[in-house]
Amino acid sequence: MIFRRSIYKTPAQLRAMVEPGLITAAALDAVRPLIVPGATTLEIDAAAERVIVERGAHSNFQLVRGYRHTICASVNDAVVHGIPDGVPLQPGDIVSIDCGAETADGWNGDSAITVVVPDPERPELVAHREELSRVTEGSMWAGIAALATAKRLGEVGAAIQDFIEANPLSSSGEPAGILREYVGHGIGRKMHEAPTIFNYRTSDPGAEVKPGLVVCIEPMMTAGSEETFVEDDEWTVSTVDGSMGAHWEHSIAVHDDGVWVLTAPDGGAAGLAPFGVTPTPIP
Repeated sequence: MIFRRSIYKTPAQLRAMVEPGLITAAALDAVRPLIVPGATTLEIDAAAERVIVERGAHSNFQLVRGYRHTICASVNDAVVHGIPDGVPLQPGDIVSIDCGAETADGWNGDSAITVVVPDPERPELVAHREELSRVTEGSMWAGIAALATAKRLGEVGAAIQDFIEANPLSSSGEPAGILREYVGHGIGRKMHEAPTIFNYRTSDPGAEVKPGLVVCIEPMMTAGSEETFVEDDEWTVSTVDGSMGAHWEHSIAVHDDGVWVLTAPDGGAAGLAPFGVTPTPIP
């Protein structure tokens, strides 16, 4: 007989997932000011690891077979899964940092941010890349807001796509490209669990949204074509046309009283406010 774990957590399990979410958020808060010209993504990786270890947890990225770093650091035309290295960041670089923590009791958090390195000499380039990041982040919050009232997860992907199409990139007038092969996921005892959350509209209604569901909503966008390839390092996902990429992610819990963004210290209040949604702490 095969036993399958439910994708829905108990109230006690939801409460246990608060701490790994906060640790993940703390690691990303610590590295954000380090994303400056001359810094290396290896230095950023070390800083994230220090925060996670100091909080009594460990990197769940290091539990992935063949991967030894605390973060993924994707620069410019690398959209996701970039490997930290010793190459100094340059003014104008767009940098996505993906990070996760697992606590001693085996619960996980996962989140990602995108930051554009300042470049006073190229304000238009910086503005375009910041707009890509803004639209990507906004689409994530649109998806989280949809989760608050959705019956099925397919509504989340539709909300993400709708936001992107309604906010074309300023310099091109075209919507950001949505990566199709990389998607959001459930999270709990493992960093990647069922169900799948698409970042675009599909005919699949998706899993039922009800208390106990914990998912990572993570749109991955490009400023051009959505076509990507995996670099020779067998990890880094880069755009075929060389266009810039952006990646934002949060872990979110659905409970009896509403939704709570586990990887945001305020539970997602600031990000959800423009959508008229107020997150509720897990009781």
